Amino acid sequence: MKKRVPKMQRQEILQRNLSTNPFITDEDLAEEFNCSIQTIRLDRLELGIPEVRERMKQVAEKNYTKVRSVINSEIVGELVELELGKKATSIMEVTSDMVSMKSKVCRGHHIFSQANMLAMALIDADVVLTGSARVRYRRPVYLKEKVIATAFIARNHGNKHLVKVVSKVGAEEVFTAKFIIVSR
Repeated sequence: MKKRVPKMQRQEILQRNLSTNPFITDEDLAEEFNCSIQTIRLDRLELGIPEVRERMKQVAEKNYTKVRSVINSEIVGELVELELGKKATSIMEVTSDMVSMKSKVCRGHHIFSQANMLAMALIDADVVLTGSARVRYRRPVYLKEKVIATAFIARNHGNKHLVKVVSKVGAEEVFTAKFIIVSR
């Protein structure tokens, strides 16, 4: 069993951890520090650190201002990382309106849209179009799961960009795609 970390030391480590990974949950932090979730919440409150949803929203808002190719409302999920021309990441929580009623499996067009719009947002141009897509669904995604899609540019050839996207739930790959994105 882990030894409890003193409050001052815990708060210092908490601040450091959240500055490097703003998406870590209170539950994960409580487990790491061998304390209650309420203790973590009180520490965050004392330090003026917002909850994970608010931290995610703040990071996303900064990234949306960088995007030229699509408007904010077209991006599926929360845009949590963006290095134009290099890499982008978004997180989408599967809600009840995204799943089939009977099986509670997320309909494929939502997963595809998240990946496709992320690939387009990555390109620093005023006009971008999807030229082609090669996609693979690896396993079903269910209600309330969080899909983390990461896109990166594999190759550029003039105004054509090969963008690879890998979508995961936790550590498990659920979807992969290769897009040819054309820019003007």
